[in-house]
Amino acid sequence: QVQLVESGGGLVQPGGSLRLSCAASGSTGSIYTMGWYRPAPGKQRGLVATITRDGGTTYADSVKDRFTISRDNAKNTVFLQMNSLKPEDTAVYYCNAASWGRSQDYWGQGTQVTVSS
Repeated sequence: QVQLVESGGGLVQPGGSLRLSCAASGSTGSIYTMGWYRPAPGKQRGLVATITRDGGTTYADSVKDRFTISRDNAKNTVFLQMNSLKPEDTAVYYCNAASWGRSQDYWGQGTQVTVSS
């Protein structure tokens, strides 16, 4: 089992920045991909960004050039630097950790991000 603990959410004005963190503990040796998801039209959890153990990244089109995902493999922690935030970025952001092929798939409890003036 893997436990994920998220931090860094909060209230920010449009155009502002936030940095989310997610620390994994437990049986972390199997984790290959870590990432962030948020609710999307038609999806309970839509992709925001993911990063593999090797550093390969994937981003949703809506956050490209504004968000940056990074990872500290030694500390089993993933980060999401969010810049130029927009009101439509308001959501609960969920951390995810998965093994190769997603035979093991773990979720955090979510952290609220609110973008409002």
